[in-house]
Amino acid sequence: MSTGSPVWVPKEIDAERPNAARVYDYLLGGACNFRADREFAEKLLENNPEIAGAVRHNRAFLGRAVRFCVDQGIRQFLDLGSGVPTVGNVHEIAQSRAPGCRVVYVDHEPVAVAHSQRLLEHNRDADALLADLLDVDTVLGAEPVRRLIDFARPVAVIMTAVLHFVPDSARPHATVARYVAEMAAGSFLVLSHGVRGEQEQVRRGYRMYDQSGTPAGGRAREEIHAFMTGTEVLEPGVVWTTQWRPEFNPRARVEPAWIYAAVGRKA
Repeated sequence: MSTGSPVWVPKEIDAERPNAARVYDYLLGGACNFRADREFAEKLLENNPEIAGAVRHNRAFLGRAVRFCVDQGIRQFLDLGSGVPTVGNVHEIAQSRAPGCRVVYVDHEPVAVAHSQRLLEHNRDADALLADLLDVDTVLGAEPVRRLIDFARPVAVIMTAVLHFVPDSARPHATVARYVAEMAAGSFLVLSHGVRGEQEQVRRGYRMYDQSGTPAGGRAREEIHAFMTGTEVLEPGVVWTTQWRPEFNPRARVEPAWIYAAVGRKA
């Protein structure tokens, strides 16, 4: 993306300050980012070159999890903290596997939502909502969610690589519990989360985010597991994204991927 903003980018966007959704987009090879995002991402890569692989592995996990949910009969998806649309969007994966799947993306980053709405302009089974996932009542009461998601039936609620941007002071575990409480039996919670880590490069990376517009902080595996409360965590459990039901060479030695992943089913 050039330094000039396309016409679809909301005027209130601060293009001079990096944003996590746009940084993530750049690391995945996307074009919905500004110079500040690219410069910040390059500094992240200088600090830890494995970050690029970590975000790709996370995106691949999302794809596998969505296909798994569709194969389990899920036909509606609520993607919270969805970010900027890029290769392998939830609606593309789900609707290609089962036409008619309904998807609502939720993000509080205006560029992400504006681009999503533009992408979904002619897709009657998918929409995007500008909202904070922490404001559960607003999300659940919004027109796109009420129109496309029926919580009386099984749904997949997705929170991938977003909760490490929510501090403990915002009570993220309670927020996730609210969504789980709304889910019908047979629903799935799809989640991934950055690890706290003792390595200096990991701590330094989070400190870099603290200086951006979207502070971040990893959590221990036990804290990440606690987000799954109210669901039965499916095999293989809370594992590195690369270890969650890999589709190729599942017996290969897997290195830590910096992000844990899990899928839980509500009984």
